[in-house]
Amino acid sequence: MFLVSSWILLLVSLGYAALLFGVAWWGDRRPLYPDRPWLRPVVYSLALAVYCSSWTFYGGVGSAVRYGVGYLPIYLGPLLMLIFGWRIIERLALIARSENVVSIADFISSRFGRSRRLAALVALIALVGVVPYLALQYKAVAMSLQVLTGNAAGSGVFTDPALYVALLMALFAILFGTRQVDATEHHYGMMLAIALESMIKLLAIVAVGVFAYVWLADRGDSVVRSARALFEGMPPVGFVSQTLLSFLALICLPRQFHVAVVECADAGDVRRARWMFGGYLVLISLMIVPIASAGAALFGTGLASDDTLVLALPMAGGNTALALVAYVGGFSAATGMVIVSSIALATMISNDLVMPLLLRRSGDHREAASVASRVLWIRRLAILLLALVAYGYYRGSSNDTMLATYG
Repeated sequence: MFLVSSWILLLVSLGYAALLFGVAWWGDRRPLYPDRPWLRPVVYSLALAVYCSSWTFYGGVGSAVRYGVGYLPIYLGPLLMLIFGWRIIERLALIARSENVVSIADFISSRFGRSRRLAALVALIALVGVVPYLALQYKAVAMSLQVLTGNAAGSGVFTDPALYVALLMALFAILFGTRQVDATEHHYGMMLAIALESMIKLLAIVAVGVFAYVWLADRGDSVVRSARALFEGMPPVGFVSQTLLSFLALICLPRQFHVAVVECADAGDVRRARWMFGGYLVLISLMIVPIASAGAALFGTGLASDDTLVLALPMAGGNTALALVAYVGGFSAATGMVIVSSIALATMISNDLVMPLLLRRSGDHREAASVASRVLWIRRLAILLLALVAYGYYRGSSNDTMLATYG
């Protein structure tokens, strides 16, 4: 098994981050999206794939090895929403545009007389729920670095790569989403960058899936025969409830609501996105089958390292280039989730928690206007603190916790 230099991974990560920021910067200054009707639904559909985080990219394979068909709910739920509940998303987008909604807390409070207390409650619930999800992304990237370099994470805080992953992703979110005071403005550049990330992680997992298929064929095994041992059992307990939760997650997760509703430039795009994004989910779920089958045949089942099979397979085959591609795909899955979630949460924290208190204390409109100019810094600080709290959750939890458990 060939290992990758830490410096190479650092350069790849920074170069990829620079590419994303360049795309976002260019997208904010060029009328590429959403002014092109043929491109807008494609970008919107790919941006919806921010749903596919590290849990989906890495943890889905690990869940397939451990639980067989138990990996399906995280894909099946949103697919059912797109097939049967797409009009809900379309209706939400229409209401959000008519009422200038900027977050899920803003939307829910607008349905009940613009209740500030209700908005604050929703923001607090979202904040508590997102922290472990952010920790999952840090864990996934740190885990991938350990697999590729062969270096175990240090026991100290400052030797833990997850800390620097958290700070780097917080910087991404600050650069992507806190350059404008008016949160009602769409982040067109961010949507382009997230769409690019979604395309990259799809290509990465397809590449690993094809590699696994060929590897199985070279051993004289068919994917169907190899997969039968993993997936012939009954669905595990909780299959239906997890599917229902995933069904609701497509519109209830702060990042999904932000992309699907707040950033929707045209509600008519939902009709096309249901097929494009639905096909995206089907393709990823299909790629997990050969990867999990090959990983189980090569490494066995029930291991703590099942979540790393997307990286371990190319490494075991001596294909370092493919391992780097898989790493970039996993990095894309993590950064996309962190960026959008951080922006959505920072907007709720500033609008529904911090600013109402500051405005109540100011008491006069001129001072209130000066307080409004602090919104950007409040959001930036919120993103940084959110990253540190999520990292603290990661440090406080067991390091051998599976990604699906975090999810």
